[in-house]
Amino acid sequence: MPGTGMMSELETSTDLLAGIRGRADRLQGKRDELVAQQTDLTNRRNKIDAYLAIADSVTDALEQLSNDVFQRELSVIESTLTKALQEVLDQPVVFKATASFKRDAASVEFSIERNGNPEDIMRGQGGSVANVVSVGLRMFAVTTLDERRHRKFLVLDEQDCWLHPDLVPRLVKIVHEAGTALGFQVLMISHHDVSSFLRHADRVYRLAPDRGDGVGLELVRNDADVIVSDSTSV
Repeated sequence: MPGTGMMSELETSTDLLAGIRGRADRLQGKRDELVAQQTDLTNRRNKIDAYLAIADSVTDALEQLSNDVFQRELSVIESTLTKALQEVLDQPVVFKATASFKRDAASVEFSIERNGNPEDIMRGQGGSVANVVSVGLRMFAVTTLDERRHRKFLVLDEQDCWLHPDLVPRLVKIVHEAGTALGFQVLMISHHDVSSFLRHADRVYRLAPDRGDGVGLELVRNDADVIVSDSTSV
């Protein structure tokens, strides 16, 4: 029948058109997806370009901030050690810490002044200045350690070796106060007389050769101004 052939061709054309429309819809969807990706990439690129545009300024600002923080820490060390030097030595000594920054690294030079005149830190007061400064810097170093990996414990081995005996109790007092405030223990080893430590130390031990092959360990304490020794051979 003539009508049947025409209907078949019409159905074929309709199916073909539907297929074309389906492909067009899929292509349109793919296009929209690609456009969305392109928009996202453009936005990300713009953000990166904006970051790169200020990267140098941010780096300079962070470096300056780091330097400022470092300078403030040095100022604290300067004032603290100046106070310690003046309390222990009873002299108008001022501690100076001068920082310089080269190639993203900091270096610090330590010095002292007396009435505005520079002095050799290693020779000041016959080495007494170096004693006090060394103690102070070691105590500051302990405070920077990670408490999860390091115990708050500091050993000072003859850090009073150049101090006059009359000045040793002043150093012991400052060390005791600083250790208490910072929350760590300090063990001081000294050849000075134990009487220099009795007033400010929590415990004082005297080591001395005994009659055998060992060393006598005496716990020395001050009870009513009378020194009592408990001896133990080790």
